[in-house]
Amino acid sequence: MLKSLARYKHIVGYGLSLAALLVLLRWLELRFIIINNAFQVYAGAIAVIFTVLGVWLALRLSKPKINTVVIEKELYIEKEPVAATVTGDFAINHTALTKSGISPRELEVLRLIAAGHSNQEIADHLYVSLNTVKTHSSNLFLKLDVKRRTQAIEKAKRLSIIP
Repeated sequence: MLKSLARYKHIVGYGLSLAALLVLLRWLELRFIIINNAFQVYAGAIAVIFTVLGVWLALRLSKPKINTVVIEKELYIEKEPVAATVTGDFAINHTALTKSGISPRELEVLRLIAAGHSNQEIADHLYVSLNTVKTHSSNLFLKLDVKRRTQAIEKAKRLSIIP
């Protein structure tokens, strides 16, 4: 191995000197860029740092904070709430109820509206979301052909759907 190195020592020497010269030129080029463009380099570094910090902070602050609470309660559900008599003298007009197309759940919502409960109270009482109560209410308004809660109560009483 030493013989082959001795034979090619001029080539190896030139190769090593060219490598050293290339390293020196790269170092001088880097130094020239940093010295002449020091402000741009530092400003760019600061911009990158603040961009990364801003993205991290935005992701950290925009995470929804959700607390899941499990509530266990016993529910007593009537098998046929429509067929039941509400008070002693009142009987539901089943023909008007069938003709209007009001579902048993919508009838429950209508009864709670007539009792004076707000949408949130109805949602809490029936263990449904507020949007579900609003959907049932709007379906009731369409089926009874009314625009307001008071009109729905009045028309349902006139049709003998609620007492």
